[in-house]
Amino acid sequence: MSYVFSPAPVVSVPVVGRGERFPVHRIYCVGRNYEEHAKEMGFTGREPPFFFMKPADAIVVVNAGETGQLPYPSLTANLHHEIELVVAIGKGGKNIQAADALAHIYGYAVGLDMTRRDLQNDMKKQGRPWCIGKGFDASAPIGPITPAAQAGDVVNAPIWLQVNGADRQRSTVAQLIWNIAETIEHLSAAWELQPGDLIYTGTPEGVGAVVRGDTLEGGVEGLTPLRLTVV
Repeated sequence: MSYVFSPAPVVSVPVVGRGERFPVHRIYCVGRNYEEHAKEMGFTGREPPFFFMKPADAIVVVNAGETGQLPYPSLTANLHHEIELVVAIGKGGKNIQAADALAHIYGYAVGLDMTRRDLQNDMKKQGRPWCIGKGFDASAPIGPITPAAQAGDVVNAPIWLQVNGADRQRSTVAQLIWNIAETIEHLSAAWELQPGDLIYTGTPEGVGAVVRGDTLEGGVEGLTPLRLTVV
């Protein structure tokens, strides 16, 4: 097959302990999925889950033991960090029941949902879509994927983020409003999940701004931590 120009290379993420890489299909993100974060954003209660998406090439891969570089994006003066557990889908499906959901997971990784908060807030005030605040270039840093069998007790794992060595976010995955299995059930009712999909499952409280020169380091216990510098 010929193309009018060369197709973009496949976006992929390294896998812990394996030579093969995980090819990325889509990136789904869950909004306000920790109660304390929902409160700091002005919301309360266990609202129905909602989702937004990022393009696959918004990924910034940070290899184990390395400090990645996160370019400060254009048009914003209020770039926020959001540390998240990322679920990597290895088996697709539609209308997946929560009881069956974990069988569809290939592995887990640590990710950041970077947010141009000022642009997001402006769009919200105008009642317009806020893709510009979430789906920009380099907005989805991620570390290596750990296969599920090697990831330990992810559903109860501590999750944390430090900026320049000081705590910003610290919670546990057990504090998710909609747990991993429930999230997959809701998500697969709206889209048919495919192998290669990534789900950023939500962020705990403590989100805040970063500037050029800041170093972010975050993790989920049992997974490869993520470290990068804003440039």
